[in-house]
Amino acid sequence: MESDISGSGGYHNANNVNKKFFLPILIIAIVASFASGLYIGKSGKSSVENITLATNLELGKSAAVDFSLFWDVWNKVENEYVERSKLAPQKMIYGAISGMLRSLDDPYTLFLPPDESKKFQDDMRGDFEGIGAEIGLRKDILTIISPIEGTPAQKAGLQPQDMILKINDTSTDNLNLDEAVNLIRGPKGTSVRFLVMRDGWKEPKEIEIVRDKINIPILKLELKDSNIAYIRLYHFTENSPDEFDKAVKQILKSNAKGVILDLRNNPGGYLEAAVSIAGWFLKGGNIVAIEDFGNREKIEYRSRGNGELGNMPIIVLVNQGSASASEILAGALRDEKGAKLVGQKTFGKGSVQQLDNFANGASLKITIARWLTPSGQSIMNEGIEPDVKVEITGDDADSGRDPQIDKALEMLKQ
Repeated sequence: MESDISGSGGYHNANNVNKKFFLPILIIAIVASFASGLYIGKSGKSSVENITLATNLELGKSAAVDFSLFWDVWNKVENEYVERSKLAPQKMIYGAISGMLRSLDDPYTLFLPPDESKKFQDDMRGDFEGIGAEIGLRKDILTIISPIEGTPAQKAGLQPQDMILKINDTSTDNLNLDEAVNLIRGPKGTSVRFLVMRDGWKEPKEIEIVRDKINIPILKLELKDSNIAYIRLYHFTENSPDEFDKAVKQILKSNAKGVILDLRNNPGGYLEAAVSIAGWFLKGGNIVAIEDFGNREKIEYRSRGNGELGNMPIIVLVNQGSASASEILAGALRDEKGAKLVGQKTFGKGSVQQLDNFANGASLKITIARWLTPSGQSIMNEGIEPDVKVEITGDDADSGRDPQIDKALEMLKQ
């Protein structure tokens, strides 16, 4: 999934249905829902923004901006550029808009011309072929957030925090996420080459991956050491709450004395799913997340559950691939329940995007807010530090050892 990823904010869909979306960090090039860094969620108060274009009118012009320079340059180019046949006014306007948004230095605020907007809308309906890895921008470098378990990306050896320097023969310098996705995605059976740099490597390596159909797991449940419930949650999808409910019912019927919630390499997903799952651990009314609009009013999202697992000790596993909804849930369980986080610092992605559709088919994805944990901590670009830091070495991975799970089991037995 070259997605937010999926990954997490307020998004207005084209059907005028009020929904809240949570944008994960990712851009997932497999699945439609993930393919542009937006994960569709349920509920909320966002409404569709369908904007009618007014031709050649200056509406709501800012008094702080003088557009005369823009038009002076436009007229110069239109009248004096040597290769007049190359002038494409509509393309020039789109380029000017894109350049304006690039000046914000926000990889998640993007203008999509009609053709790219259509691809995005198609992606939102679902295209489950690709490599199966979430990507994002880390310090302006295209970075693997996490490979999805069992996908071509994982089998090829991609790891969280791998830096992608080239896609095929194209440098990733100055590529935005949507442009990167367009290069990565493709039909099953075709291949894509990456030039990858990893911390600890002396030089980058080329990795070729054959695209395939991607089946995204939701969760895995097992009992460890006979009485510790281990839940691996892969994504916050629309079906995650139902699957989590089934898992909880099994836990309550067992002799489980504690819970390990594994959010490692979970790129995020639906905000509604995170709030619903938090309700199994937190009593109704506890804050799960805060939506911060800057200088405007904040919105609090509260648990609506009964906290049936609230009496059990819980350890939450996180790493660099834990993002968006994962960070929200981990932060809520630590702030509101006192859960301990074990592993590595999370990715640091928590922004809210809105999608505005224009009459000519173009669209604008714009960051309108950021997510805070219940204690008011911003996770954007900062991430969440674990209470107990545990690294997984290359030798651990090669031998199948998982010292982070081992540490969680040790803490729950104390």
